[in-house]
Amino acid sequence: MSDRRRNACKTLLQLLCQLLWVMGLVVCLGAVSLLMKYRQCSLFFSHAYITLPAILTLATAAFLVASGFLGTWLSFKDSTFLQGLFVYLLVIVFCMESTASALAYFRSVKLDSELVHLSRVFHNYSGSSQDPNSRAVDAIQEELQCCGIHDYRDWMETPWFNHTGGLRVPHSCCNSTFSMCNGTVDQPQQLYTQVDINISINSTLININMVQDEYVIGPPLSLCFHMSFFQGCQLELEKALHFVLSFIMWCFPLIFLVEVRKTV
Repeated sequence: MSDRRRNACKTLLQLLCQLLWVMGLVVCLGAVSLLMKYRQCSLFFSHAYITLPAILTLATAAFLVASGFLGTWLSFKDSTFLQGLFVYLLVIVFCMESTASALAYFRSVKLDSELVHLSRVFHNYSGSSQDPNSRAVDAIQEELQCCGIHDYRDWMETPWFNHTGGLRVPHSCCNSTFSMCNGTVDQPQQLYTQVDINISINSTLININMVQDEYVIGPPLSLCFHMSFFQGCQLELEKALHFVLSFIMWCFPLIFLVEVRKTV
């Protein structure tokens, strides 16, 4: 191999190793995000299995960074032992990233069963700042901007709602854009999260005279539809978790492509 080609290969190896560092940091952020989400909402989950993809992703990120440093070292120093160790690390990373991606996919399609305790925590809401159930519910409703499990009417079936007179929902349900909101159920438009959809259809009436083979353009017709619906905390939490798990799952094919390129 000529010196020019050797130098080009070393430069390419350095660039790919730096790309591995970046990817390792990116997947590490995804794993940390999932762990933080679980820590905040741990009372809603039936078990801690959803954290397995995050833990395995953190370990994979560590091996990615280590293989990146080793590959950079190889670009400056030729060593058969280091080359063998480098390939061995890439094989370990491939196995770990495949497992983490499979776990992330499996957990993303099992989110309904993961959140079986969500209704129990909402039912045990007391409104006290000392109660872990109440703190978790208020925190998730404020962060995800939601109200109730499916919508605000779920609160009407809780003991807390009846104990407070059956007039209002927790203040954490209030939309922050309404400063005067106090959680009363007779003003649902001030609660999280009401989605309003307005559909307007403008068309032109055409009257056709089949006998005289003529048509007349009539006045424009305008139709308007208004729809409102609520999205509960279960759907919003599932969407947030699904995004993080999908991020972890789809990062690893890109890492695999970089690994293949490095070994070529």
